[in-house]
Amino acid sequence: MSSPHERPLGIDELLEQVREGLDRVAAADAYEAALAGDALLVDIRYAALRDRDGLIPGALVVERNELEWRLDPQGSHRAPEATGHDLRVVVVCNEGYASSLAAASLRQLGLHRATDLVGGFQAWKSAGFPVTA
Repeated sequence: MSSPHERPLGIDELLEQVREGLDRVAAADAYEAALAGDALLVDIRYAALRDRDGLIPGALVVERNELEWRLDPQGSHRAPEATGHDLRVVVVCNEGYASSLAAASLRQLGLHRATDLVGGFQAWKSAGFPVTA
């Protein structure tokens, strides 16, 4: 907790700080890792965006407000895919902002390989990688 005399971080500074600790991946790297079974793509976009733009085939859909509960390997509400702390998770949001904060949160839970997709779903789609309706 910061003292009352410290200047609070703004969101841009926080985002920059969080990203320094992540090994963020480009769409091509995320695609190759997912195809090889080396990474779990986790789509945290809300339903309206998924309905509008489609889905990444094979990605686990977990809305942001459930992410930590579903991906914590020790959690009682974990998804079957949450197999351990060594799991490489690539978080995908719409444009790559919320996903950075989400990946940092997963790292606090011990998922030390958690990261996010630079540019988010929009970068994936723009690169021409598979999307289903």
